[in-house]
Amino acid sequence: MLSYILFIIGFALLIKGAGLLVDGASSIAKRLKVSDLVIGLTVVAFGTSSPELFVNIVASHRGNTDIAIGNILGSNISNLFLILGISSMIHPLTVTKGTVWREIPFSLLAAIILGILVNERLIDGTKLNALMRTDGLVFISFFIIFIYYSLGIAKRVEGLEDHVPRRAHGFGRSLALVIVGLIGLIVGGQWIVNGAVHIALSLGMSESLAGLTIVAIGTSLPELATSAVASYKRNVEIAVGNVVGSNIFNIFFVLGISSIIKPLPFKAGYNMDIGVVIFSSLLLFLSMFTGKKRSIDRWEGIVFVAFYTGYMIFIIIRG
Repeated sequence: MLSYILFIIGFALLIKGAGLLVDGASSIAKRLKVSDLVIGLTVVAFGTSSPELFVNIVASHRGNTDIAIGNILGSNISNLFLILGISSMIHPLTVTKGTVWREIPFSLLAAIILGILVNERLIDGTKLNALMRTDGLVFISFFIIFIYYSLGIAKRVEGLEDHVPRRAHGFGRSLALVIVGLIGLIVGGQWIVNGAVHIALSLGMSESLAGLTIVAIGTSLPELATSAVASYKRNVEIAVGNVVGSNIFNIFFVLGISSIIKPLPFKAGYNMDIGVVIFSSLLLFLSMFTGKKRSIDRWEGIVFVAFYTGYMIFIIIRG
């Protein structure tokens, strides 16, 4: 029972820690005269994806690679199907031409590159399918390119500043918020990994199923909150950009860091889940040309949520 309680508290610590980290880091950045646009694209973007990062750091360090891998694949699938689906049901999501032809294809490219790198055995006959440290360095390189590009287009994104904390604290308080936020993320990540392993063992689930479902959905809650609020406030570019950016962040940065800490062996069964990530990215791209142009309409949001429900049923039956 204690493991279940700590598991739930772990998510609360993780989400609260991410919020405190963003608040403190944004305040420090403001004092250093960093613009709200840059803060929104770096500090806030990092904050919404920090739950996945810290869960994966803990899981990779402890050798729970199925949770680390399942967390990222499951988060990316829930980001596109569940979060964008819900957000577009709140208000249709119309995006810019740049998002359609640059950010969404970059997210699709990230999933395809992941699929290629973890299937080296099929391509060149090696004995192991895994993300090695060199693969992690390749991912980090792609991430740096993405950040450089994002900073270049920041001024064309409307509403980005609305998601940057308004209040500027003193330096001491800001630093304290960052430290407390990091502690919350670290402790929360440890309790979530411990709880996920315990739940998987007690319910006869695999660690990969726990990672793809309960851990992935839990760590995606900050993205859900950000995109839902952005959709409600009609900042639809933020709603889509937050999800697409998070998916790129998850693969290139989180999996990059995780595989540098310790190589991540990939089971052949994950190819289906990688295929779903690729399919969801491709479906998002195609939705830009159905119904209203460059928009995810409400009916398409319903289709996205239906696909996610079907995927959840399938992987639970798969076990």
